[in-house]
Formats: sequence, C-alpha cells, structure tokens
Amino acid sequence: MVNFLDLKSINAALRSELIEACTRVIDSGWYISGREVAAFEAEFAAYCGVKHCIGVANGLDALTLTIRAWKVLGRFKQGDEVIVPANTYIASILSITENGLVPVLVEPDDTTFNLCPTKLEGALTDRTRLILPVHLYGQICDMPAINEFAQKYGLLVLEDSAQAHGASVKGKKTGSWGSASAFSFYPGKNLGALGDAGAVTTDDDELAETIRALGNYGSKSKYNNIYKGVNSRLDELQAAMLRVKLGHLEKDTSVRRSIAAAYMAGIENQALKLPLEKSIDATSFLEHVWHLFVVRCQNRTAFQDHLRAKGVETLIHYPIPPHKQKAYAEWDELNFDITERMHAEVISLPIGPTMSMDDVSVVIDACNSFNGATVE
Repeated sequence: MVNFLDLKSINAALRSELIEACTRVIDSGWYISGREVAAFEAEFAAYCGVKHCIGVANGLDALTLTIRAWKVLGRFKQGDEVIVPANTYIASILSITENGLVPVLVEPDDTTFNLCPTKLEGALTDRTRLILPVHLYGQICDMPAINEFAQKYGLLVLEDSAQAHGASVKGKKTGSWGSASAFSFYPGKNLGALGDAGAVTTDDDELAETIRALGNYGSKSKYNNIYKGVNSRLDELQAAMLRVKLGHLEKDTSVRRSIAAAYMAGIENQALKLPLEKSIDATSFLEHVWHLFVVRCQNRTAFQDHLRAKGVETLIHYPIPPHKQKAYAEWDELNFDITERMHAEVISLPIGPTMSMDDVSVVIDACNSFNGATVE
C-alpha cells in the first residue's frame, strides 16, 4: 500500500533530533513562553523574511487573533467585509465570522484553485476592509496582483498560509506578502509539529504586540490585562519540535517538488485534470510547495476505488464547500458553480518527503490505468 502520508516515517527520520530537542525542554524546567518559543519565532521570522513571528496554539487562532487585533486597533468594525475564496477550508471563514465580520465569497480560478485577482473588483463594496487569499494545497496565489489591488483600494491583506510554508513568488515567501500571514503547524503540514500549533508573521510592530497580548489572556505584562483575551500560546515542546523540522523544510520541499514534477510528467490519463503551474510574467513563476497534489476527476468515486484496488491511498480535500455546511445554513441557497464542481471532483494523491520514486511510479501507473468509468 502506498500511504497517503506516512507521518511515522517522517518523524522516525528525525527521531534522534526530536528526542534531543524534547530532552532539552524537559531538562530546562521551563515549559511555557521560554527560550524554545523565542528561538523558533526568531528563526521562522527570518525564514519568511519578516520582523515578527508570534506563536499561537493553532492555525485557526492565528487567523482569528489577527483579525481581532485589527479590530482592537480600529481597522475593522462589526459588519465590515472580507473577500475570501469560496472553496477554502472552513477555518478561513470561521475566523471572519467569529470576529463579527462578513465573508464575501468569491469563486476561485478554475485552473489554480486560488483566489482570482480579476474577480476582486466584482466583490468590492464600500464596506470591504480585508482580502484573505488562501494558498490552497500549497499553491501560492498571485500575490503581486492581489497586493496591487489591495493598495489601490486601501485594503489589508491576510495570507492564509496554513498549507504553504516556504512557497514563493519572485523569491519572496508566503508570510511576507500580506499585511500579516497565518500559519498552521498541524502534524500533517509541510512544517508540522507533534500536535497543534500555529503562528502569525508580520512586519507591523503594533499588530504583533496586540496579537501577542490577545493570545496571553489580554495581557502585555503579568496580571495586567488590558484586553478580554484568550489563552493561545505556542508551547515550548512544540516550538522545539518545529525548530528541528524547520532545518529540514527546504530539503523536504525539494522532494515534494520532485514528486509533483514526476506526476505532472507521468500522468497522462485524460479523465484526470492535473494542477496548473502558472507564470505571472515572462520571468516569474508561482513556486508551489505541494502540501497536497490534487487532481480532478468527474467520476471521483470510481477513481478512488480504482486507486484503492491498486494499493494507493487517497484523501478528499474537501468534500463539502463552506457555503453548504450546516454551520452556515444561512448560505445554503447560494450557488458557486466553480467551487461546487471543484469540491465534487478533487482528490488528493499521495505526496510526502519520505515517498520513494518506486511508490511514485505505482501511483502514476494506477492513475494511467483508470478507464474513467469502471472499478477493477
């Protein structure tokens, strides 16, 4: 069986380094907001090319606390609007509604899965304050075009970089394109902890200070609470694990890119629609990190059953779009044809830094042997 993602083997390859890091934390006697967190924040900020990294408990908190901080700082008020792709994972939407803002859903580019800059104008109103582009599946958005639009209309940009650690355009990484960026370090991410963890990156000093306070019970100094905050902090153990994995991220990304290239070159089945690698001008490409390698198939169930019979594990990210979830029943009458078609067709093939090229060949052969209709 070719596993979809073998976290056990990924962590086994780093076992000695992870144990050493864990031991360092245990022996320190300091387990919250200590040296490991401070060191990881500095290292990840440097990796992304920004001034600040603020560790938080998870990726959803990274989004939610950033938007809340802007409200505290007077940049948003109740009922302001946020442009967000309709096909994102629900966390992007939850962070908006949790803060009393209004998500304005926009159809994605049908070929890239990402927010389409040419569709922003149609979503703009006099209440628009923020654009929330999502680098879905580790495929970076056209950030130069999105930023140009945001600057034209005086809008903030919050990158949802939960799946795109290290993706870049023109040498500039995710985490540094927006006014701020939210990251998840869920174990299955390209940079994954051994539990939940997240972070916000930004160059904005005031925003960084406010997010840090909001995530620390609303306190900038102990027992002095200036906001009605929450407890959302990156802990020492997870920070130590992430420091180990950050040192291997570029190598792991290179492996993912090699697998993606092999899939792109080797999968020839016309029943499958492969992801599109796109340039934004004659010299600049969107440099993806392939958190997921997602293809589209109109007969998805039969295709998934076929791959399972061939010994290939797959997953579906995601079967139900946000506007069709019970949590947002008020949107049930909305129709987003491109989004709904995507969610009905997408299926994720195995990809990960410990996959062998033999496994990749098995996946390619299984894809090419699918006849588009029947299960073997």
